[in-house]
Amino acid sequence: MSGTSFYRERRLPPYVFAEVNRMKAAWRKQGRDIIDLGMGNPDLPPAPHIIDKLKEVAADPRAHRYSASQGIPALRRAFCRYYERRFNVGLNPDSEVCVTLGSKEGLANLAQAITAPGDVILVPDPSYPIHMFGFIIAGAAVRPVSFNDPEQFLRDAAHACRRSIPAPGALVLNFPSNPTARVVDLDFYREAVRLAKANDLVLISDLAYAEIFFDGGPPPSILEVEGARDVAVEFTSMSKTYSMPGWRIGFAAGSARLIDALKRVKSYLDYGAFTPIQVAAIAALDGPQDGVEAARATYRARRDVMVESFARAGFHIPSPPATMFAWAPLPEPHAHLGSVEFAKLLLEKTGVAVAPGLGFGERGDGHVRLAVVENEQRIRQAARAMKGFFSEAAA
Repeated sequence: MSGTSFYRERRLPPYVFAEVNRMKAAWRKQGRDIIDLGMGNPDLPPAPHIIDKLKEVAADPRAHRYSASQGIPALRRAFCRYYERRFNVGLNPDSEVCVTLGSKEGLANLAQAITAPGDVILVPDPSYPIHMFGFIIAGAAVRPVSFNDPEQFLRDAAHACRRSIPAPGALVLNFPSNPTARVVDLDFYREAVRLAKANDLVLISDLAYAEIFFDGGPPPSILEVEGARDVAVEFTSMSKTYSMPGWRIGFAAGSARLIDALKRVKSYLDYGAFTPIQVAAIAALDGPQDGVEAARATYRARRDVMVESFARAGFHIPSPPATMFAWAPLPEPHAHLGSVEFAKLLLEKTGVAVAPGLGFGERGDGHVRLAVVENEQRIRQAARAMKGFFSEAAA
């Protein structure tokens, strides 16, 4: 235990977002206004009936004892009802579902459960950081796979299966994607399942944005594919769907073997979420879904305002079909800076914070991620602040 850092700490590179975060903290300390489009932190409240249920159950003195690591049975059953309604997928609440402390915790603990040091894991690049670093912390060797289009991604993954030594043990999927907002269809998942069975791969699907979609209809689940539950586990979350990010409730569903491995690790690490939160999550899943639809409409309207107003300001952003993010190429006059320096310069000159694409993988460096977590007025304010900045660059 000698030295300046520990083994797992040394495996993690410097935090890419740290410099921008330090700038934001310094500005806020000075009382300066920041329009923060960097972190995907929902600003909408949960529906009133969810909060009311939390209050009701929290008032019961018996509700404050230890809960269950895998989630209370009633919540697991409610989640199964959601999958049946939404995807026409029947799940066993005892063997194929585990409640997690958000999908991020679930992904990290599954990585600990199924990974041995030196295992090779295939991860999209760019990708949400826990997809890569959960496995790196667990001791794996992560091989990034570029995602340009769905068919090429699977071809590249198949190539990696043939060429990697040792052969990859798992492939991570995340659609709708954070950060790119890309979506895939059931044919993609069918090919992924075929690839997994042909190469003895575990598939890990992150479906956190299942209900934040705008164009092309609801995103599918990999578990809709016949045979997927032999090889796949899927993570979902209450955070974005029900505007409950701080409540830390998510789910893992799919392969009983993988779910059992996750449960075993979690049983040593936690006693599950606070019981009143779990009961309120049942109210969310089983109750009126008006709040989900309203949140989707709000994010769609904000997306449209951002794409239109930023384009007028000189920052052209592809319209995302899903998620609460836009994935924007660096404007040509600033492309040479890279995403971190561009994000710092943008914050310094305009007071608008964005997430550098490099934080999501090396292939993300030519982009920044923008979250629609400010209201329409603030998004227009950000566009006005940017207009002069981009005009000067274009001159």
